[in-house]
Amino acid sequence: MSIDPDKVTTQEETGEPAAIDEVEGRVQAEMKIAEGRAKESVAQGLQNKELEREGRELQEEGQRELEQERRGDDSGSDDNK
Repeated sequence: MSIDPDKVTTQEETGEPAAIDEVEGRVQAEMKIAEGRAKESVAQGLQNKELEREGRELQEEGQRELEQERRGDDSGSDDNK
């Protein structure tokens, strides 16, 4: 049994993103959240308000990006690429 190359449709032709591309954005957003939590914890230990604020901001940015990724997955669109 062979595959007829004329009947094959690629992801590129359909506009469907590759699975690895779909996951990459979520992973980056989750890493920002983790980094923000770590920064905030260290800052609290050092009693450094500026670093603590940066940590919270990083977590919030990661949360926003993660929500964007999830909304993109739910709607089937890829608006942020």
